[in-house]
Amino acid sequence: MGSAFPAGAVPAGPIPGSLPPAPAPVAQLSVDRYLGNWHQLAAIPQPYNVNCARDTEAHYGLDATGAVTVHNTCTTLWGSRNEITGTATVNDPVTRAQLHVSFPGVPTQNHRSGPTNYIVTALGPDYSWAVVTDPYRVSGFVLSRNPSLDPVQWRAVKQAVEAAGENTCVYLTSPTVGGLETTAPMCLT
Repeated sequence: MGSAFPAGAVPAGPIPGSLPPAPAPVAQLSVDRYLGNWHQLAAIPQPYNVNCARDTEAHYGLDATGAVTVHNTCTTLWGSRNEITGTATVNDPVTRAQLHVSFPGVPTQNHRSGPTNYIVTALGPDYSWAVVTDPYRVSGFVLSRNPSLDPVQWRAVKQAVEAAGENTCVYLTSPTVGGLETTAPMCLT
């Protein structure tokens, strides 16, 4: 991982056409409502965030030009803070739920524009939680405005992950102050 852990960044994936079609995005994403702070409650482990032990968060905002900014932070295994800042570019003008997330200096993610690597596949009706993956289902993130979800929300999240063609047992929970304190397969929560 080095010093970066881009949420939504996808390493070089499988050969296109070797997997089923990409997961479907939500019908309509209001980027303005999506902005703000999100807690990562579960994720498919990635090499770039291996040293993030807990309290992984993403903050989406707008810069002076109106571009979407992405600022990710976490607490490392050693108790220090890790962070990286990048941008997100909407690639799908119809749903606005397919984006290219980029981070300077991160291989395959260092250009501001590029192929979709961040698909919002499900949202809580009040934008209280989101499920995000990529076209190849290599990455996956469960995000929440709060550090925890109630049992009804967890059921909806698990159904959304499965609807995107992913296995809930591949996702590991992310320890968060005020939320789950252990790392375990999401299918066991």
